[in-house]
Amino acid sequence: MIETVLIPAEKLKEVFFSVLLKYGFEKGKAEACADIFTSNSVDGVYSHSVNRFVSFVKLVEKGFVIPNNEPQKVYGMNALEQWDGKLGAGVLNAVKVTDRAIQIAKDNGMGCVALANTNHWMRGGYYGWQAAKKNCVFIGWTNTIANMPAWGAVDARLGNTPLVIAVPFRGEAIVLDMATSQFSYGALEMTNMKGEDLPVDGGFNTKGELTKNPSEILESKRVLPVGYWKGAGLSLLLDILSAILSAGYSTREITQRKTEYGLSQVFIAIDLQQLKNYKGIESCINNIITDYKQSIPGEEKEIIFPGELVLKTREKNLKNGIPVMKKVWTKIESL
Repeated sequence: MIETVLIPAEKLKEVFFSVLLKYGFEKGKAEACADIFTSNSVDGVYSHSVNRFVSFVKLVEKGFVIPNNEPQKVYGMNALEQWDGKLGAGVLNAVKVTDRAIQIAKDNGMGCVALANTNHWMRGGYYGWQAAKKNCVFIGWTNTIANMPAWGAVDARLGNTPLVIAVPFRGEAIVLDMATSQFSYGALEMTNMKGEDLPVDGGFNTKGELTKNPSEILESKRVLPVGYWKGAGLSLLLDILSAILSAGYSTREITQRKTEYGLSQVFIAIDLQQLKNYKGIESCINNIITDYKQSIPGEEKEIIFPGELVLKTREKNLKNGIPVMKKVWTKIESL
């Protein structure tokens, strides 16, 4: 049984903020970055928030993340812009270019910002929620270091490329936030720390056998592409688009650096209000979700849409505190 402690959101943000100040972030950037890490923790995505904070700080300490660098636009073509992230904090870069994609969409109906030379955006779903609050559809993805084999291969040449799709819904959003591997490495590490098995096969062990044991998958580094060859193909195409649209680095080039930094990302926003059928969109989505919810559940499972659990987790964590593994909290406090 993994020991956890309940940390109030304000306390978590306060500790994040003080650590970031210590490691060179300007006050405004430290506060914004702490707020994003806290928000993602409140929403229950611990693998890409509180559990990732120590490794994020280590990247800052080693100079792979440059705390106060600002992303800059380097090229524009109608509704498409290319930006240079200047190796700034990935979460801050992503928030800024998401806002820019939304602004382009408000001006043109659709906006795309491709961002090169940036860093890990942590929880990609954050930017989906961000766009949905402005009544925009969001589609975004990022490449990664090579950490997933092509289908039929044993060595990693692909990234487990996160993909986010978000649609405004009932004042909140439907948000799909997925890796192209069955489980992200953050999820594998968290499950391993808890001493648990995965609910379904998540990769191969060193013998080439499918397994639910996260420790064996972390050892072999052979995560399972979602949909087998389909997930591998999706990862490949998303990496190609990341690199060519941003004029940035591909997974192959990032991997040659040995450390994951200088990533390429794409942020697309669509302004729903400019669609001819805008007045009927809410009813359309409601009908789709109502039908979806009438699915006959198997094994007493609840039928939920992507992002639905976030709202319940958010309410619970704001009321009771955020459950943080004690050993993770100890490491954070030691910073």
